Amino acid sequence: MTNAILPHALPSALDAYPGVTLLSLDCFDTLLWRDVHAPVDLFNALGEANLLQRAWAEQTARSSAAVRHRRDEVHIDEIYAELMPNASAAERAAAVQDELDAEARHCFAFKPTVELMRAAKAKGIETIIVSDTYLDEKQLRGLIAAAAGEEVAGLIGRIFCSSHYGKAKSEGLYEPVLKALKLSPDKILHIGDNKKADVDGVAPFGVNTLHLVQFTEASQQRIRLESAISSIFHGTEAGTALTHQPHRATIAAFEPQVEGSAEMLGYTTLGPLFAGFDRWLVEEAKALQAANGGTVHAVFLMRDGYLPQRVHEARGGSGHAVEISRFTGTAASLRDPEAVNRYLQREILSDLNAVAKQLLLPAPEAAKFVKDLGRPVAFLKAVQEPQRMRRINQASRAFAERLIAHVRKTVNPAPGDTLMLVDLGYNGSVQNDVDGLLASKLGVKVAGRYLLLREQSRSGFDKKGFIGHDDYDCAALEALCANVAVLEQLCTAAQGSVVDYEKDGTSIRRGNSIKSRQSDVRDRVQAGCLRFVRDEGTVTIRAAEPPHQSVMWRRGAAGVLGRLMYVPLEAELNVLAEFEHDINLGVDNTVSLFDAGIAKKGLRQRGLFYMKGSERMYLPAELHGEGLSLKLSLLAHRRFALPLKYQDFVDNSISLPLIVADGNQVSTGNVTATPTHDGYYLAPIPIGDSRFSVGVQFGQLYDWVQVESAVFMPVDTFLSDKIRPGTGEVEALPSLEGMDQVAPHLFRCENEFAFMMVPPPPRQGDRPMMLALVFRPIAPREAVAPAPAAKAIFAGAVA
Repeated sequence: MTNAILPHALPSALDAYPGVTLLSLDCFDTLLWRDVHAPVDLFNALGEANLLQRAWAEQTARSSAAVRHRRDEVHIDEIYAELMPNASAAERAAAVQDELDAEARHCFAFKPTVELMRAAKAKGIETIIVSDTYLDEKQLRGLIAAAAGEEVAGLIGRIFCSSHYGKAKSEGLYEPVLKALKLSPDKILHIGDNKKADVDGVAPFGVNTLHLVQFTEASQQRIRLESAISSIFHGTEAGTALTHQPHRATIAAFEPQVEGSAEMLGYTTLGPLFAGFDRWLVEEAKALQAANGGTVHAVFLMRDGYLPQRVHEARGGSGHAVEISRFTGTAASLRDPEAVNRYLQREILSDLNAVAKQLLLPAPEAAKFVKDLGRPVAFLKAVQEPQRMRRINQASRAFAERLIAHVRKTVNPAPGDTLMLVDLGYNGSVQNDVDGLLASKLGVKVAGRYLLLREQSRSGFDKKGFIGHDDYDCAALEALCANVAVLEQLCTAAQGSVVDYEKDGTSIRRGNSIKSRQSDVRDRVQAGCLRFVRDEGTVTIRAAEPPHQSVMWRRGAAGVLGRLMYVPLEAELNVLAEFEHDINLGVDNTVSLFDAGIAKKGLRQRGLFYMKGSERMYLPAELHGEGLSLKLSLLAHRRFALPLKYQDFVDNSISLPLIVADGNQVSTGNVTATPTHDGYYLAPIPIGDSRFSVGVQFGQLYDWVQVESAVFMPVDTFLSDKIRPGTGEVEALPSLEGMDQVAPHLFRCENEFAFMMVPPPPRQGDRPMMLALVFRPIAPREAVAPAPAAKAIFAGAVA
């Protein structure tokens, strides 16, 4: 059985081997780690050569060495000879140095490994490096010094490189190593991350070996998916590594010690995301200070700013928790008729109860107002009545004074200071409402700094996003904003949303509608995030801060966020299974984050496009268990704003024979059934204004068939892009002729004359109705002589 060691146990690895007098280490991913997902990702950071060209050159060099010299290992000079066949020796040397410099920028020493080396030195044990690499000893030693510093490089004695010996560890490299060392193999402990090379290739020589298991299986999958999602959101950019994962080392070192799936979610996902965000906030605060002078106050907007503030404090910063919600920001902005009319233009077609409350109408008046004037046009006319408009404006101005008192009480900025509003994003609506108010009343400058920003209009305010318009196109930002509810619920504070302020600025909150269990789970998730923030940076040793650090953390964070948004893992969904989303508009509405049961029904009835009409807030979570392909299809559709329709996914169909009767006459025909999901088909059968009974002649086609559902609905509802499964549906009550139900949804057809008869539902006036029949063929009927061609009376009746 292979002896394995986890990263955090490395410093004490020698304790179990008292007879060892030499420590042998692999280099890459054991001593030197990279801040990219895979070694080849670094090739994109080279000068003029691209990733594929560099990879092809290495492949060709190895093939050539095998044919010419009977060896598989090559030197980097041989690779560049293939990469730049017509270049001069000086040009190739410069290109090789460019790659070494790129490696140095992206490599760092893994501190637990360095601590092991220091422990070995304290015991009088020499450390050597045995590496499968196309670099030679001088180049590798120089790289270690450039990336990790001279102190780390000074801990290393001899270096053995596969490029010098022409064979890798799995091919017997340790044989010449032992000859050179002149040391009994049982006196050596070799540690490396590659089991095939560092254990299977070394242990047969009698050397003690340990397999360094960098990541748990769960982490391997998660960071692999992060890399894949990152590639979807980040185009190939010359001079920039393909993927960045600056959190890899911290995850590897500490994840095995994290207990509980909730804390694990916070540690492995929210931790890297908000550590990167806070680094950026610190940089932005410095830039605002340089540009504006005065004091820059970090103002975290509650409730969603709660976790960002805690992260900021955990990293040594300070800030203010200011409670300005969308409701209070809008309430303070309705200070003149023009502002009220702008608000009504946006919201008049939404819930009028919420609109009336937002207009600060007294509760009894608001209730009567909505009851008596339930139609938007009448409601709008009544609001614009001059006397009522004056009362709304007066109430808003008084509300604004209370909001300003709250900011003074919490922050107390001096004139000329800058309020840096910090929030998750995503449009900066609160800033839109209060920017001018804060600036005029407090004499301050206002800047909004958001985790994710995709403005719906060009507001002209000072706004930036850690993941924002400066670095991402609008489709990418919209895709990342589509499922933000899950992030909001993980970041928020366990308190009700602010709905008003006392005269002295004290917050007045409504009751918290979120269940206490959800709050308990969220607390554990946030604890995991803060633990990552405290651990981050403690396991890396660099000679210098990398120049690409801001790019690295931003791109890494986008990969983490996109992965959580679109490819959540089962353990994460178990944590979030009972979460609800608080709408936060001054009302007590909550919505389930996801509903897997509705997803399965929707997929079978409508296919992937059922999600257009879904009211849950975390839709990709509903696709768990349906395969990665559906999640990637959804992501690609949103990420690239693909103009796809349902019919683009239909590449086969079934002509389903029917009998149609209206009480006076009977006719036959066919309807085209199209595929939805998991082998199911949808047959949309028009029945006019509920006049026609429909006989579905399953027996002509199948011995066995599975009928998922048969429901009536208005034709216009079915054709809508916003169809919601279950809305306006009436269950059909079929009878069976020659069909036996042998299990739920499963039917056997006795012969080719078997059919299912479906009577129409009660009439709904003259409204055209249809029968939506969802079925899955199980066993086709053996071929019989073709029946006379029937007129396809329903062809094209329903698109």
